[in-house]
Amino acid sequence: MKIKATYFLDVISSWCYWAEPAWAELQERYAEQVEFDWKVALMDKTGLPTSREQHDWFYQRSGLMMESPFKLRSEWCDHTEAEFIAPNAVARAAAELGTKDDRVRLAIAHAALREGKRVGEWEMAAAIGAEAAGLAKKELLERAQSPAIEKQLREETAEWHALQVTQRPTFVFESEIGDKAVLSGFARAGALTATLDSMIADQKAYEIYAVHFGAAPA
Repeated sequence: MKIKATYFLDVISSWCYWAEPAWAELQERYAEQVEFDWKVALMDKTGLPTSREQHDWFYQRSGLMMESPFKLRSEWCDHTEAEFIAPNAVARAAAELGTKDDRVRLAIAHAALREGKRVGEWEMAAAIGAEAAGLAKKELLERAQSPAIEKQLREETAEWHALQVTQRPTFVFESEIGDKAVLSGFARAGALTATLDSMIADQKAYEIYAVHFGAAPA
């Protein structure tokens, strides 16, 4: 039996960017015990900065907290958008076209947060995503702009809202014995690995008990 791990993110979220090393560590450490997936939780006005000054302040604070040797760049954002569909849609579309790993969304996030590229623009997001995925830009852009992809993003975001949390990243761990853990706002691996270790140990105990005593009586 495997634990299911779902990572809710917005591609251009700085805290999700800071959490990526932890997510990569989980995938490597628990490759045989956990089934990994990611979903989009679109940020709205409540989670977006309203000015360049405010944006840079947030980046400086998170960079200091994460002990980063570099600063994030804010010029990718024009501070008028209520949400950023394009980068998230391109990442989801690439997954639908077969690139199910993290490379496309990581490439888009890097282009925005480290290089300042305006990934909120469809053409820019699609060009970066296509190069990362090895896909034709036209095909990727058409899929990303399809009603089906936006519908999926809205549904995934609604699923995140149903968790009644406020922070991205959010990690949801579910086991086959009914345990469920929701960790929202964590960007370091420690709390995540501790939770998974505990859930895996409990699930293994159930498996061992079943070997010795069988299924529960009706």
